[in-house]
Amino acid sequence: MDAQQVNFAVAEESVGAVSVVSVTGAIDMLTAPQLAEAIRAALAKQPSAVVVNLTEVDFLASAGMQVLVAANEEAGGTRLVVAAEGPATSRPLKITGITDFIDVFPTLDEALENVTV
Repeated sequence: MDAQQVNFAVAEESVGAVSVVSVTGAIDMLTAPQLAEAIRAALAKQPSAVVVNLTEVDFLASAGMQVLVAANEEAGGTRLVVAAEGPATSRPLKITGITDFIDVFPTLDEALENVTV
């Protein structure tokens, strides 16, 4: 197990009817499957929305962005949004155009405010 996997963590919690999937560390080809599984588990609970919290992520590789795109497609009628800020997360999401179809908010609080109204 390398240092990136040791520093990686993903957890899911419910905030009212919203599922929050929070990630810490680096999302790369080794850790992206764990993120995908956590998002699938959250969607299976049929929440009103899923917030993927990337505010504690320090590296977001293309594998992680692919997970977000796939999850957004799998979500169906469930709204999926991302909390991300900074050059490691929100910048790659903007550059790749993912923010054109997945809403990205700078903080978890802002993301939650936008899905619970």
